[in-house]
Amino acid sequence: MAASAGRRLNARTPDAETLLPAAPDVGAAMRDWQAWLADEKRASPHTCLAYRRDLVQFLGFVSGHLGKAPSLDDLARLSTGDFRAWLAARNSEGVKRTSSARALSTLRGFFRWLKRRGLADNAALATLRTPKLPKSVPKALTAGEAEAAIGTVAELSDEDWIGKRDVAVLLLLYGCGLRIGEALGLTRAQAPKPRQDSLTVTGKGNKQRMVPLLPVVSAAIADYLAACPFAFQDDTPLFRAKRGGALSAREMQRRMQQLRLLLGLPESATPHALRHSFATHLLAGGGDLRAIQELLGHSSLAATQRYTEVDVAGLMDVYDKAHPRAKTTYARKIRT
Repeated sequence: MAASAGRRLNARTPDAETLLPAAPDVGAAMRDWQAWLADEKRASPHTCLAYRRDLVQFLGFVSGHLGKAPSLDDLARLSTGDFRAWLAARNSEGVKRTSSARALSTLRGFFRWLKRRGLADNAALATLRTPKLPKSVPKALTAGEAEAAIGTVAELSDEDWIGKRDVAVLLLLYGCGLRIGEALGLTRAQAPKPRQDSLTVTGKGNKQRMVPLLPVVSAAIADYLAACPFAFQDDTPLFRAKRGGALSAREMQRRMQQLRLLLGLPESATPHALRHSFATHLLAGGGDLRAIQELLGHSSLAATQRYTEVDVAGLMDVYDKAHPRAKTTYARKIRT
């Protein structure tokens, strides 16, 4: 069998998105799977589109690999070598390992769904190892940079209520550790009430968690609501765009881009970096790793443990102050 699909795996042509290189039964299964992702798993449209692209690229490879549009029976008969040939083809085209790891995760999810529906079962995929990824460390802002961003963002808008809105959003990211999608997904009914000290957030996989609510965050949201010119219903988005619709993540990304230029912040200063900063600064201040895991809504501790590498100096300072044996000769030796 040829190890190439006869087309670029990373092609982004209209054909790659609209014409499915697979048999009708695979196309029908894909449509049902996408509907399941959106309706039951509550995956965002962006996530659904990314998964579709991964799967379309894989099916394009398999089509060239087998010399025909694959059916569900063909997918069930693919061997470990077939899957490895797909990964090798991606690697030869210079596709990043992170992208291939995500695409492999997409395939596993789709094949698990096929098995649960009794449509196809392929045990070979389970034996395939995920490409080894480079170790990445979250890029956090310093406390001063985060405060400067929040203190300056209101100046970027000519309309007072929009400035107040942006302050409230950034405070939810940095003060509560919310993802941008979680903050923008809040409804008017979920806005904190006076003296409310916690906020219930719906995160990935429709999982809910409770996060402490700092008074400054509640005050900023109340300030924004008092200034917002639009009427609210309980189920309408809490954060509104200039014309009254739901505020988009892209708009807040543009705000952070403006702040980077104005304040000389690093390129890593994004809305998500404020969430990273929340976790990093809590950990550096002596926060418990498992408590931070709960606050962030991470499903595994491994995802949170990356933050232990972000601020070593801060962690050692906490160690010096808190550990009863931190001042021993041995402790000083291992630090040097």
